[in-house]
This record gives sequence, C-alpha cells and structure tokens, in this order.
Amino acid sequence: MIALKLARWGGGLLGATVALALMGQAAQAAEYAWTFQTSETAGEPQFKIKQQWAENIKKMSDGRIQIDILPTGAVVPHNQTLDAVGSGILQGHLTDPSYFSGLNPAFSMLGNLVGAWGDPLEFLEYMQYGGGEALYNELVEPYGVHLIGAAATGLEAFVTKKPIRTVEDLKGLKIRAPEGMVYDIFSKAGAAPVNLPGSEVYTGLEKGVIDAADYTVFSTNHAQGLHQFARYPSYPGFHSLPMVAVSINKGIWDGLPANLKQILETSTDALAYDLVFKLKARDLEAVKEARADANIEIIDMAPEERKKFRNIAKQEWETWAQKNELTQKVYDSVVQFLTTRNLM
Repeated sequence: MIALKLARWGGGLLGATVALALMGQAAQAAEYAWTFQTSETAGEPQFKIKQQWAENIKKMSDGRIQIDILPTGAVVPHNQTLDAVGSGILQGHLTDPSYFSGLNPAFSMLGNLVGAWGDPLEFLEYMQYGGGEALYNELVEPYGVHLIGAAATGLEAFVTKKPIRTVEDLKGLKIRAPEGMVYDIFSKAGAAPVNLPGSEVYTGLEKGVIDAADYTVFSTNHAQGLHQFARYPSYPGFHSLPMVAVSINKGIWDGLPANLKQILETSTDALAYDLVFKLKARDLEAVKEARADANIEIIDMAPEERKKFRNIAKQEWETWAQKNELTQKVYDSVVQFLTTRNLM
C-alpha cells in the first residue's frame, strides 16, 4: 500500500514536472507573440512566402519571437492596418503603403511610384541604400509604426490587345487604371484610362470595354486567362512595382533588445529577395507556357522607351511633390537616385 502511494505520488510529481516544463516552454515561446496581417488571401504565393519569413524568425530567435501571419481582412480591412498596428490591435503588417494615400500622398509615392523602377532590385537598392527606408520611417513613425524593411513583389506586367513597343503606341489606348497617379500618368502618355475595379478586368477585355489593363504580375495574368484576349503582354513590365512594407508597432520595436532587432532586419532583407526571385520563377514558368502559344507575343519594351515613359511619369511626380514637405523629399531623393544611375 505504501509502495502504491509512493508510486502514485511519484507519478503525480512526474506529471507536475512535465507540466511545469511545458509551461516553461510555452512562456519562452510567448515572450514575443505577435499578429501580423498581410494584404493577400491565404491561397496566394506571397502569403506562403510571408509565413516562411515568420518561421525563419522563430528559428533565428530560438523561439523567442513567434509571429502569426493572417490574410487580408482577418482582423481589420486592408486599408486600416496602419491604424491597427499603431494602436496595438495588430503588432505588425506586411502590406502595400498605397492603401494609406488618403492619410498622406507620400504613402502613394513611396508605395508605388509609377514608372520609376525597371527592376525590383533597383527599388530595393533605393530603399536600402538610397535613403528610401529612412524617408518611410519619417512618414510612418508619427503613426506609431516602424518600418523593419522594404520588400517588393516584382514588376506588374502590362496586358494589352494591341502591341505596345513604344510610348507612342499608348496613344488612344483604352486602359484600365485605378484613379490616382497611375491614371494621370497614362493620360499624360496619351492613353485613355478607364476606371474599372480589378474584378471587371477579365470581362472588360473580353467584351472590348478596354484594350489593356494595369493589373498584376505576369503569372497571375496568365493563370486568370487574360492573355486569351490580350495577346500582346509585356514582360518584364515597365510601369508599376508595388512596395511591401514590413512594419511593426513602434513601441514594441523601441523596447526590443538589439539582437532581436537585428534578427528582424536580417530576415526581412532575406524576405525581400525571396519574394522577388520566387515570384520571378513563377513568372518565367508562365512566360515559357505563353511563348509556346503561337497566338501570344510577349513584348519587352526597349530601354530607351522605358526611359521616355519614366520621364513622362516624372511630370506627374513633380505635381505630387508639391503636396507637402515629405512628398518633395521623396521626389528629390528618387530623382537623384535615378539620375546618378542614368535611368532618367
């Protein structure tokens, strides 16, 4: 009986020890437990790459940082994540800053300066080494948000029913474009922009409401069947490259030890290149498939024509630069960067 009681007591002690150990692990894992919302649905390739970013941070920090990645709209609408991060409803987000243009036009200029970038690596170089990230933090820190680092998904491809080999070919083209900078730039280039929601791009091309569309990357355009109507897609694209701002609540950031800040920054730099090259691989696979179709001609606009389009876009950048002190800083910074690299 005594032996039985000791065994029971010993078993209880063992169970308690295991429970305490598990609680200790849970406490360690939850030292920094955050929720970040993205701007993609859970099924998109970008979402899965961002989940891997969070997993990498967990490993690099030995479990001290755990980030739950949620799809668009999971906690707040896509255009409200800035306020949610600043107030602590979310601890961070990975999103396109253009959604917050209504708060400050500088979000649009840094988020997607239409016509500026011929390659995502140009944009990443500007953000990391040309002063872009410092300007972005000047913009967002008053909202209680800190930029860990900038990423990008890649150049959006142009889908069109008519071959666009030169800027001159844009004249009179009925192109779907959202209101704002991109709409005005295409107008300046001689096109006839049409404001359609993204959900109507397919039917708009099919029924001839539009001749072309500013929409998304080549692989997505191809998967959605747009090239069966718009048989002259551009690749690489020449007009639009949205930023992915990887940001965190500023109070949280300020309270982190230096080694964890470094882990976040290093992993975010890696994410930037993961997004560029993994999504590029998907695009190249779609390009290969499209080239096998004799009815599709992929057009790569010549460098001198890209430069012409960029200089047309610059006229609209100048207009936006006058909106406030920060938009002027962004304009001056980008133009200086592009000029020193002979891209203007």
